[in-house]
Amino acid sequence: MLTLRGRAALAAGASARWASRVTGRGAGAMIGGLVAMTLDRSILRQLGRDRRTVVVTGTNGKSTTTRMTAAALATLGPVASNSEGANMDAGLVAALAAARDARLAALEVDEMHVPHVSDAVDPSVIVLLNLSRDQLDRVGEINHIERTLRGGLARHPGAVIVANCDDVLMTSAAYDSPNVVWVAAGGGWANDSVSCPRSGEIIVRDGAGWYSTGTDFKRPDPQWWFDETSIYGPDGLVLPMTLALPGAVNRGNATQAVAAAVALGADPAAAVAAVSQVDEVAGRYRTVQIGSHTARILLAKNPAGWQEALSMVDKHGAGVVISVNGQVPDGEDLSWLWDVRFEHFDDTVVVAAGERGTDLAVRLGYAGVEHNLVHDTVAAIDSCPPGHVEVIANYTAFLQLNRRLA
Repeated sequence: MLTLRGRAALAAGASARWASRVTGRGAGAMIGGLVAMTLDRSILRQLGRDRRTVVVTGTNGKSTTTRMTAAALATLGPVASNSEGANMDAGLVAALAAARDARLAALEVDEMHVPHVSDAVDPSVIVLLNLSRDQLDRVGEINHIERTLRGGLARHPGAVIVANCDDVLMTSAAYDSPNVVWVAAGGGWANDSVSCPRSGEIIVRDGAGWYSTGTDFKRPDPQWWFDETSIYGPDGLVLPMTLALPGAVNRGNATQAVAAAVALGADPAAAVAAVSQVDEVAGRYRTVQIGSHTARILLAKNPAGWQEALSMVDKHGAGVVISVNGQVPDGEDLSWLWDVRFEHFDDTVVVAAGERGTDLAVRLGYAGVEHNLVHDTVAAIDSCPPGHVEVIANYTAFLQLNRRLA
């Protein structure tokens, strides 16, 4: 039950949202949430009350896993979710206010916001995906983020923590929690976890396993895992899993989403069927017609994300367009380009694009990748031979392209 002040705050937020839409300034979700929070600082707590909530966090895969979790939870009833990816307080308020009758919620939450958001909404399940370097000039150092998460989880011993045991940092964050469901969701990027976040000792990797020298901190045995055809769970559960989204990373995302939904009582087979139907996440992975080209659009924001996105690229199409900006949401420091392995392009037509296309072109040159430079992303697609083009863009380049396509 909302307080009188809370109802007034949401009404004011709704008015601000309407004004934003009719004046063409945007969808209005963020301004609506900000206005409501300004008028009632307890509004997030009020909206989260009496719901069973799943909080999803991590450097990469938050939006996709949240979308899959919402789909799996929908087999139990109506779900509130911030499906457009607004993952800080104002976006959460807007999402919960838009579905006030839903008793279930799947919320994507920025890593640094998880502790205070969890204090407000008291989640039933917290999903920990991965932690890696992500625009250090604005986000911060990842060991600090791990310690912040660990401290936040300690205040919620009743929550089920669905944690990726292949990620050293997320394992450390969850390691002391009393109720952890370990998922082998994959951890292809290991460059940011070469030392133990707890002791500083070296992390030794042995096949799928890993351990910290000089301590007993090691990879836990998973209760959930996946392969190319199936998902595996507790008590000998085996179910076929065929996803609409590409890549092993999305099979890991789906496995954590299913584990989270099952923790709230979803039928495993129904949850797998639901996540398998997710084919687009806020414009990511969709294929569109642009002139004489079909273009599949992928989003990548940091070295770990770029590694996964590049592994999904079809190198046998008409070309690959890589679009990079360097605005504040992207991180203005693009030194991370030198951590991405671009060397695997052979005979593929590659076009560097975006506001910082020149920086990318220099990196491609050092990688020995033949390429062209066309700053405008749509023009870069048009410069490729007719046929299918793969487009990989970082955050603001991705948003700009989607706005133009709309």
